[in-house]
Amino acid sequence: MHPVLARIDPACHSQQACTPRVCALAEFAVVEITGADAVSFLQGQVTNDIAGAPVGQARLAGYCTAQGRLLATFVMWREPQTQAQDVPTVRAIVRADIAPALVKRLGMFVLRAKAKLAVVPLAVAGMTSRNDTCAALESALGQPLPRLPWQVLSHESGTWIAVPGNPVGRWWWVAPANAPEACEALASHLSAGDPAQWQAEDIEAGLPWIQAATQDLFIPQTVNLDLIDGVSFTKGCYPGQEIVARSHYRGTLKRRMALGTLEGEGAGAVIPATDLFDANATGEPCGRIINVATAGGVTVALFEATFDAVAHGALHVASLDGPRVTPRALPYDTRPAPRTT
Repeated sequence: MHPVLARIDPACHSQQACTPRVCALAEFAVVEITGADAVSFLQGQVTNDIAGAPVGQARLAGYCTAQGRLLATFVMWREPQTQAQDVPTVRAIVRADIAPALVKRLGMFVLRAKAKLAVVPLAVAGMTSRNDTCAALESALGQPLPRLPWQVLSHESGTWIAVPGNPVGRWWWVAPANAPEACEALASHLSAGDPAQWQAEDIEAGLPWIQAATQDLFIPQTVNLDLIDGVSFTKGCYPGQEIVARSHYRGTLKRRMALGTLEGEGAGAVIPATDLFDANATGEPCGRIINVATAGGVTVALFEATFDAVAHGALHVASLDGPRVTPRALPYDTRPAPRTT
């Protein structure tokens, strides 16, 4: 359990809007890559430029098969080097259901590189706060929270990463179990949040999380990684790079990720990887659900679909008479990113 959650009264729920909210994100795990070659090893494995990311800045990235299909999406950052920890260390938030297999697969390619991979015992929580409720929390921390998207704060209470895509302050908070004293001062300023609400906010921010059910289904562009700084087209090779680059430079993409609200009977029971159907087309599937969450009685989803199907506005989940999908605008520009040479 995240060390701060044991110190919060469960009765103090997120309905107290005047208090920052924190919730356990049990669906996530933390993978650690450490060693002299940790950064160079990852540079040849993931879609983003990890070597070019300074300490204090997280990056979104994907890990692909040789065919360019995503096996994982991560939030990755470099830990500050200290006298006690004097070798490069990169950590990544990833879905827990794929973390062990991911470490095993990446480990097959380490070969002679000086790098070790492991799922480490760090707990991930989500913290949400309005600007006017942060002062007491920052006073307890002894320094400001990071405010710019992807900015990282390394603190004795753990690592804080500013989540992009939402006008309300949101942070991933990664903490070791042995940080009780640092968390004690923070607990009195926090109330218990709702994990489903956090998941819905991730969806509304347009942040795709690949999990076991959706592995090997999407290329990075069809979940918009290229639009939210999750792909570098200049850093060099990684598994699937040729396919990803071809889709970028040739402009052959026919599908994108979109945001929508699900309505109708069974909407709350929809799961990732479920097919989508276009009522204005044939009976063949035209897309799939990527992530879905229900909070406050409203079900929202990130889904991948053809441009034509989204334009028709007649999408249904699982069958032509399944729950309806009402498309909504994502908080970032979904027009193709400028091509680089």
